Amino acid sequence: MTAFDDLLAANETYARAFANSGLTGRAARGLAVVTCMDSRIDPLGLLGLRAGDAKILRNAGARVTDDVLRTLVLAVYLLGVQRVLVMPHTDCGMAKVTDADVHALTQENGVDTRSLEFHTVPDQDAALRHDLTRIRTSPFLPAGLPLAGAIYDVHTGKLMPVEMP
Repeated sequence: MTAFDDLLAANETYARAFANSGLTGRAARGLAVVTCMDSRIDPLGLLGLRAGDAKILRNAGARVTDDVLRTLVLAVYLLGVQRVLVMPHTDCGMAKVTDADVHALTQENGVDTRSLEFHTVPDQDAALRHDLTRIRTSPFLPAGLPLAGAIYDVHTGKLMPVEMP
């Protein structure tokens, strides 16, 4: 038995009932969502979406990194995205540590991560506003691209919209 047998077995069941072969890869609802990798977040479900409706970009802390900007460029110009929602969440692990904490933890395990930036979130509201500004002022994305920010409450399931900077 391997560490992935349960997943492969589940996929066999999923594939037997698979009904999404007609999807094109474009965002049918014209939406990209930048959110955290936290497993408590079901971005499609909490926004009333289905497979094929949106591009979902996930990373630790829902941060708008260079890679997220690159992916948004592709999503906008190639995959039908016409609006972006940045959606971090409450009780985020990235708000509970600093980059220095992460470097120390990895160092304890013999791994030197000092060349990596983890984009920890000392102030979630300020980080979200910074990331919204980063998208809005990006020279690579269309001016006026509809953009919103909201914090998802992992304890209530509610979205709390944040005013744009």
